[in-house]
Amino acid sequence: MIPLIVDLEMEWRGGQNQALLLLKGLYERGHAAELVAAKGSSLGHRARKANIYVHQVSRGMLQLHAAAMIRGILRDGRVELVHANEAHAVTAAWLSGAPRKVPFVISRRVGYPLGQSWIAQKRYRAASCIIANSQWVADQAIASGARRDKLRVAYEGVVIPERTSPELRMAARNRWGIAGDAPLLGCTGVLLPDKGQEWLIRALVEISKEFPGARLLLAGDGPMRQELEALASTLGLGDTVIFAGFVKDVESVYAALDVFLLPSFFEALNNSLLAAMAHTIPSIAFRRGALAEIIEDGKSGMLVSGPEVQEISKAVARILRDRDFARRLGEAGRARVSENFSADSMVERMVEIYDEMLRGRTEG
Repeated sequence: MIPLIVDLEMEWRGGQNQALLLLKGLYERGHAAELVAAKGSSLGHRARKANIYVHQVSRGMLQLHAAAMIRGILRDGRVELVHANEAHAVTAAWLSGAPRKVPFVISRRVGYPLGQSWIAQKRYRAASCIIANSQWVADQAIASGARRDKLRVAYEGVVIPERTSPELRMAARNRWGIAGDAPLLGCTGVLLPDKGQEWLIRALVEISKEFPGARLLLAGDGPMRQELEALASTLGLGDTVIFAGFVKDVESVYAALDVFLLPSFFEALNNSLLAAMAHTIPSIAFRRGALAEIIEDGKSGMLVSGPEVQEISKAVARILRDRDFARRLGEAGRARVSENFSADSMVERMVEIYDEMLRGRTEG
């Protein structure tokens, strides 16, 4: 098949990573997928480096130019399906008239209700299928007006890494200035209020009472950085909290960690959590959004109810005290991601959905 993936986002985020994994996976399976991307976008650049066929759209009046490009691509009949990977792409594909010509699928990665304006509802009604990245996202879409029979769930995936060698772990810990066996807790993600990093800093005060050498590594940048740095200073944590900023080679973070924490209040899914679990890191997350679809509490990770310092501290302490428990959590987490959330599983599920939509168009 020849699907056309449309993604007009300029920055590199989780959705763009999934699009690139999908494109690579389709090529590996013999499907000549193509991409429509904004000129200068991170996804377009990486796709070209991977020898993916990319149609570049100028950034002025982006959606209208993309709509015209999609309309032109569809004229010769080689493209069999259009897949809008983010919100701007949904608008562009709808404006192009693609839903009248080929199956039109939309990726949905947020738990917010669908827009209630007539144009928002019309775009989603035009879709042959809405692909939610978790059951929780699918349920939110249905509750806000999406047709249940159009929803499909395809969990996002990560590449399962090689196991971290002792040498790589030592080098990673040296990079972050971690001495010996000092416990290192970590979190990766944008520093935003709803990402909850504040609660990890607060919990570190309690954790440090039993584990005085413990440190917290926050990989990522964002609007909350200054406020979080001020909080760490106010709580007397000094350089116990490492503000790493954006880390391009994020594997150097995972390789160094003893515990991964995801204190997010509102998650449709989370690639960082999946990556940490795939790296065999015992992981703790808030029981919010779709995170309970990833972690089986007490088996492949730990879930805490939310921003409660004592509960977070207790979960971390249990992992740090009991190495056998930590090892079992890490191994079970890796196995769960390998079985349910790998990049290969995601691509296979997408191909299955594409085939279903194409059969439906033929039978219809």
